[in-house]
Amino acid sequence: MSTVAERQGYPTTLEGELEGGLSRWLWLVKWILLIPHFVVLLFLWIAVVVVWLIVLFAILFTKRYPRRLFDFVLGVMRWSWRVLFYGYHALGTDRYPPFTLDRVDDYPARLDVDYPGELSRGLVLVKWWLLAIPHYIIVGIFFGGAGIWNAGLVGILVFVAAVVLLFTNRYPPSIFDFAMGLNRWGLRVAAYVLLMRDEYPPFRLDSGPRDPRSRSASEHAGAA
Repeated sequence: MSTVAERQGYPTTLEGELEGGLSRWLWLVKWILLIPHFVVLLFLWIAVVVVWLIVLFAILFTKRYPRRLFDFVLGVMRWSWRVLFYGYHALGTDRYPPFTLDRVDDYPARLDVDYPGELSRGLVLVKWWLLAIPHYIIVGIFFGGAGIWNAGLVGILVFVAAVVLLFTNRYPPSIFDFAMGLNRWGLRVAAYVLLMRDEYPPFRLDSGPRDPRSRSASEHAGAA
């Protein structure tokens, strides 16, 4: 029997559209072009750590994630995903990421996390370390630690795609779809350990540019 999360879609939605006409060589210098983003994001993620501590106690006492703090953390995640998508987690676009915490609907990389109702006081004490350990192991294989170009499975796939792009002027769609599935898995786990949701991330590789939740909504709309 499928779970509610499987039927309705996990409440973290990540999408990325592979754009045509990608430059053969731009990926060689994107790490330089992204330096301003890396500097800003360093300070933003330091702020997220502080917010995380505040939110942990807020959930313990009120069972709520303060909405303004939720929107800030979600904004940092959206900004990060746009940078990762432009950079070496996907190389899916040559459009330079905007400097904003806001949702940018016309950018090819998008991320959403549903704002939760009440959150569990008990889970907030264990989900970010104990319960997430199996996912930490898997995500560690996917991403291989911090760095401009990660040394994990995603980095290997994207490097292969970049070399193919360099010599053939074509990004293999199958590699892109697989890399998107790995990124989707990782960012679901990120939302969970950032205390944004209580639903346990599925052990499921949902590959492709569109989130299964969005695909289900489109199918429902088409059927209607």
